This record gives sequence, structure tokens and C-alpha cells, in this order.
Amino acid sequence: MAKEFAKAFYNSKRWKDCRRAYIAKRIAIDGGMCETCHEVPGYIVHHKIELTPDNINDLDIALGFNNLKYDCHICHQKENVKDGPADGLVKYEFDSEGEMVVLPPEK
Repeated sequence: MAKEFAKAFYNSKRWKDCRRAYIAKRIAIDGGMCETCHEVPGYIVHHKIELTPDNINDLDIALGFNNLKYDCHICHQKENVKDGPADGLVKYEFDSEGEMVVLPPEK
């Protein structure tokens, strides 16, 4: 969930265009796999340096590809433990026919 100061940014055309272009770049590189675990498709474009009220207008931080990462939901949650633990999140993969298979929870 975006912090109040960042809501306008995340709803902006500039961010949406940047996000779309970054995902397209990642798809061209490796099919859009998670940049952290490299095991499942990416789910969210994540800022490596978290946006703050002081840096949100710094284009290198807010929109620079060098500060972005395409992570799956699990890896994103692990990096942002403050948002809640990754335990209990549904993990999945795809079988040879392309059907989604829900994996049992890790112990």
C-alpha cells in the first residue's frame, strides 16, 4: 500500500509508463522472472531505495531503471518485512501444460 505522500506519484502517467517500460525490459531479458529468486514471474516493480518525501522528486530514484527491481510477491514481502511477514502467502508454479499448481507451505 502506497504511503499517503506517494499516492499521487503512483497514480501518475509518468510512473505507469515507467513501470510498463521496466516490465517490458525485464520480459525481453528473461521473460519477466523475479529478479530476486529467478524462479517465478515478477509481480511488482519495487524501488531499491525506498521513496521518501525527500527523494520522491529525484528522477534517478523515483523513475530510474537502476533503482527498480521486478520481484515476485513473496520476495517483495521478504524485503519489506515491515509490511508483514511473507509466511502464509500462497506460493505457486506452473505445470507442463501451463496450469497453475499451488505449492504447500514451507516449514
